[in-house]
Amino acid sequence: MQSTEKVTDQTLIAMCQAGNDSGFTALYNKYAKGVYNSITRIVSHTGEAEDILQDTFYTVFNDMGKLTGVLSFEAWVRRIAINRSISHLRKKKILFSDLEHTEFADENEYSIEEDELFDCRVEDVRSCIERLPPGYKTILNLYLFENMQHEEIAGVLGISHSTVRTQYHRAKKKIYLLLKDKSYYD
Repeated sequence: MQSTEKVTDQTLIAMCQAGNDSGFTALYNKYAKGVYNSITRIVSHTGEAEDILQDTFYTVFNDMGKLTGVLSFEAWVRRIAINRSISHLRKKKILFSDLEHTEFADENEYSIEEDELFDCRVEDVRSCIERLPPGYKTILNLYLFENMQHEEIAGVLGISHSTVRTQYHRAKKKIYLLLKDKSYYD
C-alpha cells in the first residue's frame, strides 16, 4: 500500500467499506494522535482519554456507511471524540452552569500587563490550564484549540452564549492570576 500521505481519505474510507483492514489502520494512524490531543484537552486523565479515543474509533469504524458525503473524515472523528469527552465529564457530574440571567461586570477590559504574561513559557500556560475547574477548562480548550465559536460551544454544552463568553473570560483571568503568582515573574 502507498503512504497515507499519498492516499486520500476517500480512498481509505472506500477500503474500509470494502472490509480492507489496511484502510482502518491507515485512518487510525493518520488521525489518532490529533484526536487524542483534542480529548486530553478536555479529559485530563490519560486512561480515560485513551478509552474515549478507542471508543470513538470503534464507533467510527462500525458506522463507515455513514461516511458517504462526509467532507472531512478528521472533522467528523474529532467531533465524535469531543462529544464523547463532554459526555464523559457529564457522567462524572461536572456541570456547566447556565449564567444567562446573572448580571456580571464587564470583563472586556484590556490589560497590557495581562498580554505580557501570556508571552510566558508554553509549559507554564499548559500547567495553568490543567489547574482550571473542568467547566472553564473545557470551554477554553474548545474555543482556543478546537476553533469552535462561542455559539457552537453553547449548543454542544447546552448553555447560553453569554455563559460561554463569561466562563471563557473567567478562565483567561484565572490563568493570568496563576501566571502572575509565579515567583520568576517578580
